[in-house]
Amino acid sequence: MLQAFPGQRWGRGMTAFSILVLLIVVIAAYAVVIYNRLIALKNRVSEAWSDIAVQMKRRYDLIPNVVETVKGYAAHEQTTLEQVVAARNVAMSDNGDAAHQAQTEGLLQGALKNLFALAESYPDLKANQGFLDLQTQLAEIEEVIQKARRYYNGSVRDLNNLIEQFPSNLIAGMFNFKMASFFELDPAQSAAAEPVAVKF
Repeated sequence: MLQAFPGQRWGRGMTAFSILVLLIVVIAAYAVVIYNRLIALKNRVSEAWSDIAVQMKRRYDLIPNVVETVKGYAAHEQTTLEQVVAARNVAMSDNGDAAHQAQTEGLLQGALKNLFALAESYPDLKANQGFLDLQTQLAEIEEVIQKARRYYNGSVRDLNNLIEQFPSNLIAGMFNFKMASFFELDPAQSAAAEPVAVKF
């Protein structure tokens, strides 16, 4: 009976040790899964921002053509044309985060809206097929930007939720993951966020 007792103690010790090892393995596996999820979401946010940047670049490249077309019909509207060009240049050179970029994009959208409102005063310009094609292309790009912005904001939401929620916030803090900024326009600029209307 004395010999069985030490064997039982050794068995209990091994059981406790096995449980401890299993617990450590489960915690480590959970940490790896959370870390990989954070990396995947961070990469999705970067990819979504890249999609937005590509569409904004397309719009930036199209704006000089629109301005030149309008200039041919309304050269004396120099102030409005200069505002569009200035807003485009500011938006193109903005390398800030998504929140800051949204501000400059809102200004550009407002300037474009003023430009197209100005075009309503010039029947010959409104009838110009080149201008109508440019206006249609801009409207299509605006729609794609809005879709890309919704996808980006959804990706940011998912990443930020994982960074803030317990217990994944412990892993995020340990590896220094940062919250991403949403790409939202100011409420005051919400009217400028509407796609540019194409009227025939």
